Amino acid sequence: METLDFLNISFIDLFDIALVALLLFSLYRLVKGTVAINIFLGIVIIYMIWKLTDILNMDVLSNILGNFISVGFFALIVVFQQEIRKFLLLIGSSNFTSRKNVLKYFNFFNQTQTQNETDIKMILNSCVKMSKEKTGAIIILERNNNLDFVKNTGDNASMFLSSQILETIFFKNSPLHDGAIVIKDNYITATRVVLPVSDNKKLAQRFGLRHKAGMGISEKTDATAIVISEQTGEMSYFKDGEFVKYDSQRELNKLIIEDLNF
Repeated sequence: METLDFLNISFIDLFDIALVALLLFSLYRLVKGTVAINIFLGIVIIYMIWKLTDILNMDVLSNILGNFISVGFFALIVVFQQEIRKFLLLIGSSNFTSRKNVLKYFNFFNQTQTQNETDIKMILNSCVKMSKEKTGAIIILERNNNLDFVKNTGDNASMFLSSQILETIFFKNSPLHDGAIVIKDNYITATRVVLPVSDNKKLAQRFGLRHKAGMGISEKTDATAIVISEQTGEMSYFKDGEFVKYDSQRELNKLIIEDLNF
């Protein structure tokens, strides 16, 4: 009977497995759709090759890969610094501990999702109008990470979202047009917000300070950003520290809805 002792699973074992599953799932959510997922897969492949060479007693290659794996932890910190930052922000966020978000994180097997209340179609219609008028704007859509640390740089607000309010805020003579606004659940929660600026050299030179700010907040948190250029009227979308390409307003609407509801 001693050979079957591994079948004796306690509550602590189940709890341990659940925590590991939650951790892996949260990490997957952070790297999904980014370059980091390809890096992660490459690391997994190297690890599997190392184990295979160890089993086959290929000592030279096994030692080389083993030394690489031994320092891999520090390499992971460097490579995934943005994702680690987002994960720590997620854990420490008051939004994460709310009842709705806790249920969402533990709801692994239920494919139905709670629909976000933000009226994305209305926001994009207003953005298209501002784009045609070449009205500069930067709109931050808050997701799971708490954005209080950037909201504190501007003016707190609690305005129900509407196209009239959105267009009025970014009107060039409006006292609130300078800076970004933060939107959460169909409410404008902050205006005139100062955002961290990205120093990513890969950002196209045609992009200005607004675009760098939109990319910056998406690098440091899981928030997404819609940016309208005052010079060209071009509308851009940033997520996970990257410029997201899209072909139509309908496609962008679908992308944002998926991002907010995931």
